[in-house]
Amino acid sequence: MNEQAANSPTEEPGEPARERRASRPAAPPPLEGGGAAEDRRVGRHTVPWVRTRLRSAPGTAFALALLVLLTAALAAAFPLAMDSSRDKALRQAVAETTPHRTTIQFNAPQPGLEHSPEEREAALGADKIRAEYEGVIDALRAPIAADRDQSSFGVRTSEPPESWEKWLPRPRGLHPRFVLSTQQDLASHARVREGRMPRTDGTVTSRSPEVEAVVTEETAARLNIKTGALIRIPGELRGPLGIRITGIVTPENPRGAYWSTHDVLRTPSLVRVPSRVPDPPTYWLAGLLLPPDAAPALLDIPGQPERYWNIAPRTGSLDGGQLSELQAAVTATVDGGGLLEVRRATDVNTAARTELDDVLIAHQKLSAGITPLITVAATGTATVALVVLLMSGGLAAGRRHAEFTVLRARGASLRALGGRLFAETAVVAVPAGALGFLAALLLVGEGRPWLAAGAAGAVTLVACVALPVRAMATHRPVRVSQDREDLTSARPSRHRTVAELTALAVAVSAVVALRRRGTSGGEGLVALAPVLVGVIAALLLVRLHPLPLRALARPVGRLRGLTGKLALARAARGSASAVLPLLALLTALTTAAFGGSVLAGVADTRERAALLATGADARVDARYLLDAGAAKRVASVDGVDGVTEAAVDYTAMAEGLGGDPATDTGTASGSGSASESGSTSGSASGTSSSGTADGADGAGATGPDLRVPLAVVDAKAYARLSERVGVGAFPPSVLTDGGGDGSGGSGDAQGSGDGDGRVVPALAAPATAARLGDKPVTLLVDGERVKVRVAAVRASTPAVQAAGFLVVDARALGGPLRPTTLLLTGDRLDREPLAKAAGDETVVHLRTEERARYADSPLQSGAERIYLAAVAAGAGYAALALLLSLARAAPERAALLARLRTMGLTRRDGRRLLVLESLPQALLASAGGAVAGWAAIRLLAPGTDLTAVALAAAAGGTTAPIAGLRADPVSLLVPSLAVVVLTVGVAALQAWWTGRRDSVQELRIGDR
Repeated sequence: MNEQAANSPTEEPGEPARERRASRPAAPPPLEGGGAAEDRRVGRHTVPWVRTRLRSAPGTAFALALLVLLTAALAAAFPLAMDSSRDKALRQAVAETTPHRTTIQFNAPQPGLEHSPEEREAALGADKIRAEYEGVIDALRAPIAADRDQSSFGVRTSEPPESWEKWLPRPRGLHPRFVLSTQQDLASHARVREGRMPRTDGTVTSRSPEVEAVVTEETAARLNIKTGALIRIPGELRGPLGIRITGIVTPENPRGAYWSTHDVLRTPSLVRVPSRVPDPPTYWLAGLLLPPDAAPALLDIPGQPERYWNIAPRTGSLDGGQLSELQAAVTATVDGGGLLEVRRATDVNTAARTELDDVLIAHQKLSAGITPLITVAATGTATVALVVLLMSGGLAAGRRHAEFTVLRARGASLRALGGRLFAETAVVAVPAGALGFLAALLLVGEGRPWLAAGAAGAVTLVACVALPVRAMATHRPVRVSQDREDLTSARPSRHRTVAELTALAVAVSAVVALRRRGTSGGEGLVALAPVLVGVIAALLLVRLHPLPLRALARPVGRLRGLTGKLALARAARGSASAVLPLLALLTALTTAAFGGSVLAGVADTRERAALLATGADARVDARYLLDAGAAKRVASVDGVDGVTEAAVDYTAMAEGLGGDPATDTGTASGSGSASESGSTSGSASGTSSSGTADGADGAGATGPDLRVPLAVVDAKAYARLSERVGVGAFPPSVLTDGGGDGSGGSGDAQGSGDGDGRVVPALAAPATAARLGDKPVTLLVDGERVKVRVAAVRASTPAVQAAGFLVVDARALGGPLRPTTLLLTGDRLDREPLAKAAGDETVVHLRTEERARYADSPLQSGAERIYLAAVAAGAGYAALALLLSLARAAPERAALLARLRTMGLTRRDGRRLLVLESLPQALLASAGGAVAGWAAIRLLAPGTDLTAVALAAAAGGTTAPIAGLRADPVSLLVPSLAVVVLTVGVAALQAWWTGRRDSVQELRIGDR
């Protein structure tokens, strides 16, 4: 009888009888160090440990498996999603860039005159060019892979010769020029619309009088070329070369690299003659497609024929994880060992050029700006998930404390105890982790699987060791009773103080590093900075939270009733093991606040950038001038609330203020709507302007003058628009009478007066105001000179998207306003009705479309989705941590309510007791999380730049706002309030459920 009592497990005062029976070991306890040997014995009295544990607690095993499966799936999906978005972004960046930039172009000059005519003709033979093409393909360095379907090769004239045919169009009397090309595989990339494909009859030499060719339908339409037409090209040492047009073809994939690397073969263009006159003459440049065997006929014409091999990269094989290797391969191919191999396969004088390396560098900068921000979110979520896994092990260890105490008292070693617990946990966790890894592979489908396997394996390992390590640490000394874990007996030790000070030092170092280096150094401690801020807040709250509660104990003690006093006393006493759940909550709240603020900052920045790009909700730009009724027609379109007219001139010149174009601050950026439409709009006086594209691109100063984008507006209407959209608002008096508003400018300019004494007040950009100064400056507008003086300075204005600008009132210029631009306000604007109402040769830009353009990169959209998923997962794990914390204390609370009910406590008071007990800690955690999130944002904001996430598509735009980090109130308050609601709700539910149960078994002697 005494032996039976000695071998019975120690009773825990807070454990139900069913939990004690479930945790009772099913096999005889092992002796010191003999657990493994006993498991190897086979006999009728030996019961397997793992199988017995799984059968006795299937619910616990299923919960652990579900937790590990979800966590492993999320951990494995993160690197896969990162790789997938990185690969898609790289492929899209290369695919959407013009093939002329991304194609690797090799060219070799024609053989020199030291060779015989036969050798020169043989060097341009179709078979030889194709063989050299195969050699170029073989010389490419991995991971570059050629897209054979879109690659092209052949012979072409590097200097387009003229044709003197009188029936060809000749703008300004200049003869058209043609690029003659023998691009091979034409039949595979075009279909015949009229006539037939070109061919050669016999052998073509440099003296052949005539060859055949085809043209594309665009070339035929614009140059009036018909099937059967003859185009003669003058010769140098021979007579003219006749080119007979045998057909008109339609490109199969006109935007592919085959047709777009040298798009003149597909689409003719008007080329301006280099000149300094305002409207230089132009001539037509088009392409003629000859058969491959006709290449020798190009030798003795004034075209300098050259061999070329254009290698289009295969975008489907691009791997974002091999970006460095790809950059090195491109560099070696263009100017390194790869070029030497190409020269051995083609010609010693072969040259190479491409802008693919620039595209890769731009993508690398985008990735470098986005990845650290994602790492911050992933680190926060991983921390919360780690805490939850540790808490699950701690909860299991706490529930089975009596079982482990008995095993240790009966001779079980720490090694044997840890081994058995590891085995029973691994049986559940390992298959769950494997299923999570497979689920991530099926859901994402792309990326490097070994990274995902490593992440899932790490989660599985943590889940396996959480319970054994906690049990071994708790039961290292052999005890027969359990000490209290609240703050009445557990005091912070010196080791804990040192650990907390170390964490504080690490957190401060991370924050300082991020403020100094920015998110570009977002590895290591920098990525952990928001997490460490939450860690410090958790440690401080655990240390300090009893103090205000104990201070409230005296005033609460004066109140009637014992419910409030008891709840406050229990909350103040707390638990020394509450660090992990509080750490999970604060880390999740800090990460959610940081992530929500990032997403809010990205959305606000895109909205602001789109507004600056369009100037209003929509914008209509004309190539020259809008007709008189355009404004009324556009105003009648559904959804349009207001129309403001403006005349924008990018060719206005400020005399005597020229300088180095590289340092011009008053040039247009070309990122706005006008520049995209290829127009510079009309002049300020309303007459038609030549509208050169380089005016919109900000060619800068020419000679002694400074080019300044000028907007002529109706002062009152434009002021109302500026105030409504929130871009460069100003009072109308600034432009009407020159009254300064204290924002810069002289403020004494007068818009009245006659003759040469008239000075027009102007609104200027800061850069333009700095160049013009505070004295009147002569502005050359459409051949007329106007004196202007800066009356006010604004950073931006709706009408002009440029780094520098001037805005003047049309009445001050003394002429009517003839608009080139319409700025529209309204809701649900549609492009098609606006374009129809605006008329021909106009371009419509919508703010909604402009905003969508900023997020067209898969790396950006993928980063936002990953960030949102990380924040959501962190919030879910934080809620789970809170539930685990409450579940740990559930048996003890149930027993407390049962005892108090025997003393007369009502069910209503019981619910109130549990709610009031949980409310102080929930409020402190909520407030601490909000403060920690706000502090993390304020501390990290100076080093965090969201431009890469928000405005990657707007590279080069000078009017785009800087995307900084700011605190988002919704992201700070909503998660914090959710913590309070969840805590109170769970406490109320627990009190309600406990009140419905019979309290007899909670009070049974021997089971508590």
